[in-house]
Amino acid sequence: GDHGILKPAGYGNRVEMPQRIQLNIEDRVAHVVLNRPDKHNALDFPMFEAIESVQKKLSRKREIRAVILSGAGVDFSSGLDVKSIMKDRKAMRKLLWKWLPWRANLAQVVSTGWRDMPVPVIAALHGRCWGGGLQIALGADFRLVEPGASLSVMEGKWGLIPDMGGNLALRELTGRDHAMWLSMSAQVFDGTHALELGLATALADDPLAGARAMASELCNRSPDTVAAVKRLYRKSWNSRPGLVLARESAYQVKIIAGKNQRIAVGRELGNQRKFENRGRW
Repeated sequence: GDHGILKPAGYGNRVEMPQRIQLNIEDRVAHVVLNRPDKHNALDFPMFEAIESVQKKLSRKREIRAVILSGAGVDFSSGLDVKSIMKDRKAMRKLLWKWLPWRANLAQVVSTGWRDMPVPVIAALHGRCWGGGLQIALGADFRLVEPGASLSVMEGKWGLIPDMGGNLALRELTGRDHAMWLSMSAQVFDGTHALELGLATALADDPLAGARAMASELCNRSPDTVAAVKRLYRKSWNSRPGLVLARESAYQVKIIAGKNQRIAVGRELGNQRKFENRGRW
């Protein structure tokens, strides 16, 4: 596998500071770990930069079939490192600045970047998943959550609105009244309630093991199909019916013209060797 550690932008060999992200790529699955356990994976500016960096790196790796996102230590992420960010006005401006209003800024990319990833992203959530940590997790396609995990749209506690891109997922996953209540109240809730709200895909006593099992299963499916399904649902979930039908047809024609669909048929019909001789996915 490709074992590596992502350094924040501007990180030099002369400077000694903890690595914010660990990256391990093995068996076509990338495992991204938020790696600031001594601070409960709180999000400081180097963490934002490191997440964006690893997203860009993985988007260029065509061999990747799935991404697992987890946190080191006892929590997934306790959210924004308020003290660190608030005392650095320059960093705050960099987080919020954007060229175009409708494009994601650095604060939003840490969530939306996972939505834009061409392969499925599975978040394994344990311990605290508060504020910015939850915003990051909402960018994933699937969320496996410990029943006793602690989740919160925490921004309201600090007199802020959630503005890290997670609202895109909130409007898809839960009712408007629930999203408004969570954002207004900063209520803390557990994994069981997250499942009831639609914010958890499933509960798991060991979310990371469950995420690995899901990723392994996806690796056994045609990468063309998996990528097209993600693209279709991401683009069309709230589209007009005619546009959904048009995309279905266009994606299907492209898939049928590729070799991976023939490999899938061969596997299901028990003629795997003949079909895999034409190429592997």
